[in-house]
Amino acid sequence: MSVCTLHQGHAPLLISLPHDGSALPVGFEDRLTASARRVPDTDWHVSRLYDFARELGASILVPRFSRYVVDLNRSPDDVSLYPGQNTTGLCPRVQFSGEPVYLPEQEPDAEEIAARVQTWWQPYHTALQQELARLRAEHGRAVLWEGHSIRSVVPFLFEGRLPDFNFGTAAGASCTPALQARLAAVMEAQNDYSHVFNGRFKGGHITRQYGRPEDGVEAVQLELAQLNYMDEETFSYLPERAGPTAALIRRLLQAALEH
Repeated sequence: MSVCTLHQGHAPLLISLPHDGSALPVGFEDRLTASARRVPDTDWHVSRLYDFARELGASILVPRFSRYVVDLNRSPDDVSLYPGQNTTGLCPRVQFSGEPVYLPEQEPDAEEIAARVQTWWQPYHTALQQELARLRAEHGRAVLWEGHSIRSVVPFLFEGRLPDFNFGTAAGASCTPALQARLAAVMEAQNDYSHVFNGRFKGGHITRQYGRPEDGVEAVQLELAQLNYMDEETFSYLPERAGPTAALIRRLLQAALEH
C-alpha cells in the first residue's frame, strides 16, 4: 500500500500536508502509551480543509502514516528545528503534551529509525521533489504550501495561546519579500483571525529545504490553530468553523498563484 497519495493539478502550486496521516503500521500500536495510541499530535482533517484547492488547480500531497512513525517535516539527520526550545524529533519520543510516546524499552534504536526513513520518509520526499520539478518545468515557477495545524494551547511548546494563522518563511529566506507581502495584505484586510509571520513556527524542514526563491520555488508554511476548524478535545471536524477558515485560506492561495 502506498505511503502517500498525490493529486496532480495544473497550477504552479503544490500543497504538502506531511502531518495529516494517522495510520500506524501493524504491531506499532502495541509499543505506544495509551495516550499516544490516539495519535493526538496529528494535523487533524487538514486534507479535508484544503480539499477546495483542487478547484484552484493545486497539486496535493498527503501521507498515510502518523508522524509518530516518522516525522516527514524533520531532517533525516534529526537536527533540531528550534535549538534551545522544546520540540519533537524525527521519530518522536515525547508527545506535544510532554508525555512519552512509547512504553518502557519500546523506543526505536538507530537501525530502526534508519529503516523508517527509508520506508516512509524517503517516498514522500521523492514524490514532493518530483512534483515540484514537474511544476517548475511546466510553469517556470512553483509555490510549495505547507499545510499544518496544532492545538491552540500547548504549554510544552509555547507560552499562551497561539495566533490563529502562523506563517513560516524561514525568516524570509524561503520565499520572496513580494509573496510574503501579498499574504500579509490578505490577512490585514480581515479582522476575524489573528496572525503572525515567523513567530513560534518559522517553517519546518520541508519549507527550509525546498524553498529556493532564486531557483523559482517559493515555500510557505501555515500552522493553523486547530480551534478554527475543529474541536480540539474530540478531534471532530466542525464545518461551521471550517467554512470561513477555508475561505480565507483560499484567498491566500489565490494571492500566491497571482504573485
